[in-house]
Amino acid sequence: MKLLIKNMVSLRCKMIVRAELERMGLHAIVVELGEVEISGELEAAQQDELRQALVKFGFELLEDKKSKLIEKIKNIVIEMVHYNEEAPMLNFSAYLSEKLDYDYNYLSNLFSEVKGTTIEHYIISHKIERAKELIMYNELTLTEIAEKLHYSSVAHLSNQFKKVTGLTPSFFKKMKHQRLIGRENL
Repeated sequence: MKLLIKNMVSLRCKMIVRAELERMGLHAIVVELGEVEISGELEAAQQDELRQALVKFGFELLEDKKSKLIEKIKNIVIEMVHYNEEAPMLNFSAYLSEKLDYDYNYLSNLFSEVKGTTIEHYIISHKIERAKELIMYNELTLTEIAEKLHYSSVAHLSNQFKKVTGLTPSFFKKMKHQRLIGRENL
């Protein structure tokens, strides 16, 4: 049986969900971002117990078709931006359509209707958050970050970064460095 779980967006989330399933005596075959496959079916009482256990950790067991589809879109974006090292072979709209077996226009309209933002803006916001993380780690150059996040150039990354944060990546990096120096002098 497949279950879709809202707000399951990191490796730590996967570990928490797996632990809860084990605690309940349920055998997880697959635990992915936002999706779990267990052997057998859940009885109504088990489903209620799982729903309550997940809520304690900020998760939600999804049941309606639209919510499940929105969560799948979000998880594909998160997987692509945060965990996938290589760019999809297709452009993202074709990749998403192929992965979910739905027309992209339908997915796009549904996502905008439910989330109040476009898929494109959702992707951009995740890419900028990932860029901020990578800048904070200070292990990669801006060129390497732009390549890792599949931007066509550093200028493209910088423009989007400034649009979203109001700061250039260089200024953001400098601010981080100044904060660290400030803490050292305390």
